[in-house]
Amino acid sequence: MSEEEIYNQESEQTSPFHHNGRPRIYRKPQLVKAYHNEEFLNSGDARVIRILAEYLEVESRLRHFSIKDTIVFYGSARFRSRAEALERLEKLKAEQQKQPHPDEDLSRRLALAEQDLGNSCYYEDARSLAYQLAKWSMDLEEDRRFVVCSGGGPGIMEAANRGAAEAGSATIGMNISLPFEQFPNPFISENLSFEFHYFFMRKFWFVYLAKALVVFPGGFGTFDELFELLTLRQTQKVKKPMCVIIYGRKYWEQVVNFNKMVEIGVISAEDLELFHIVDEVEEAFIVLRNHLAAEFVGKRLYWHW
Repeated sequence: MSEEEIYNQESEQTSPFHHNGRPRIYRKPQLVKAYHNEEFLNSGDARVIRILAEYLEVESRLRHFSIKDTIVFYGSARFRSRAEALERLEKLKAEQQKQPHPDEDLSRRLALAEQDLGNSCYYEDARSLAYQLAKWSMDLEEDRRFVVCSGGGPGIMEAANRGAAEAGSATIGMNISLPFEQFPNPFISENLSFEFHYFFMRKFWFVYLAKALVVFPGGFGTFDELFELLTLRQTQKVKKPMCVIIYGRKYWEQVVNFNKMVEIGVISAEDLELFHIVDEVEEAFIVLRNHLAAEFVGKRLYWHW
């Protein structure tokens, strides 16, 4: 059977009309409510419904758990904990000892493992900072607390959720469905693990709830999230006095030259006041605690259910 014949046959089977134009009568009508029609709900015509669902379902759950304020952590999904990075490196070194002449692939993996171990400091610092912030927040009155929130995946996201969970606090993960597999990390609180299809809805919930943002070294996704937030603050589309911490001076000054941007004239010197660059967990904690205490504790100016 040709493709054209198959198409005509399928069209005839699905069309409400016979090929002669007369209405097709179904003996047993298949009644499906519109909101149960998966074919429609997953179609382009229903995109606005799916977008609205990623607003209303998240809002409903957050309201149910009385979550009003978050501290959002951004950063690379590729960083490992020190223990995991060290274990991986030791396994590769053991493999190397069995090979008098290691091949190119093993040498490459060893180099990456050494790099992973060096980068593990960021994972441990994010974990420690999230722990301290969660501990401090839990000493506040219940309706004044700040909840640590991440993108829900591995790396810095996992470290933030892990630190908050170790402090005994609730912690949020806002994951995203991707072509390659990304699973929610195991430290997100039950019922506070979200999965988004649309990046812009995920970003909306990051920013709408956030009273502070901590940005660790990362790649394209981290840059996208950081610079969109800085743009929103610069243009005053976001007016709340968010505290933005950029963590890891050595990394950030190598990959972004903010002072050169001022020198060239593409941003103003005042724009550098939109964020703080820090190198130590204790420094980051003090800046965040003081800012949140001064601007938000005891106030409810930017959130209304």
